Amino acid sequence: PLYDWFLEQLDVYHPQQIEFARLNLNFTIMSKRKLKMLVDDNHVSGWDDPRLPTISGLRRRGYTPESIREFADRIGVAKRDGIVDIALLEHCLREDLNKRALRVMVVIDPVKVVITNYPENQVEKLEAENNPEDGSAGKRMLPFSRELYIERSDFLEDTPKKFFRLGPDREVRLKHAYYITCTHFNKDENGNITEIHCTYDPATKGGWSDDGRKVRGTLHWVSIQHALDIEVRLYDHLFTVENPESCEEVFTENLNPDSFLTVQNCKAEPSLKSAETGISYQFLRNGYFCPDPDSKSDQLIFNRTVGLRDTWGKKQK
Repeated sequence: PLYDWFLEQLDVYHPQQIEFARLNLNFTIMSKRKLKMLVDDNHVSGWDDPRLPTISGLRRRGYTPESIREFADRIGVAKRDGIVDIALLEHCLREDLNKRALRVMVVIDPVKVVITNYPENQVEKLEAENNPEDGSAGKRMLPFSRELYIERSDFLEDTPKKFFRLGPDREVRLKHAYYITCTHFNKDENGNITEIHCTYDPATKGGWSDDGRKVRGTLHWVSIQHALDIEVRLYDHLFTVENPESCEEVFTENLNPDSFLTVQNCKAEPSLKSAETGISYQFLRNGYFCPDPDSKSDQLIFNRTVGLRDTWGKKQK
């Protein structure tokens, strides 16, 4: 009203005013003053920290402009303050990355698998799609050999009923490769699995069987002989409470201690050697990732953009 009164008294151009609410996201803060406090007090690495809701932070984490625009279109403009669920932003991101991200295989927590009946020193090239949602993305060739890495969580010594991955005397499918069956495994003095021995069925090349037998589990893998060592940075929500700006205590007391985890010596397929900043990848069964600007030719670093599904909401429940 005061602004309108001045314009009327001065008899000058009177533009239309439309007031709208500020965008607020749960599990984060949008206040520039508080964001500056996080940067100045070294709670984050800078204004482009991938956990911050800044444009530079979102870009570094791997968000695409299309996903942010789609999110803005969906929420529209409101006149009352409210909090938008960040899961909607992540949903828009997954929808976009599903169409554009290249599929690759990376083992974050590796354990060794030896295929005892596979010929020693033999290397086979297997065909794999770069993106099943985009036929123009083409295909690539994956090296396959006698010794592989799989995820440690994909093997259990005592397998529960609904565990469909690898275990003693269990058969699983290796993505784009063969069926394998665990025959035995080795442990260290602490009881940790160090090596898994399997046999493979040569008639199941490509991951399919002519006899029609059903295999429930499909695992990703990387050939040990050809694996790249990479660093993976796992990012999560910066705060543990849904609305950190409304808390009575100092808002930094609700920072999520697990919002940034670094995992060294992850094993990646060799095609990632040529990974470039700005290109998104889906690490099969792990999530969407992008190269970090800190990467060097001899040390590739990838940031997790978002998981394959919303696990945070399940944690809260």
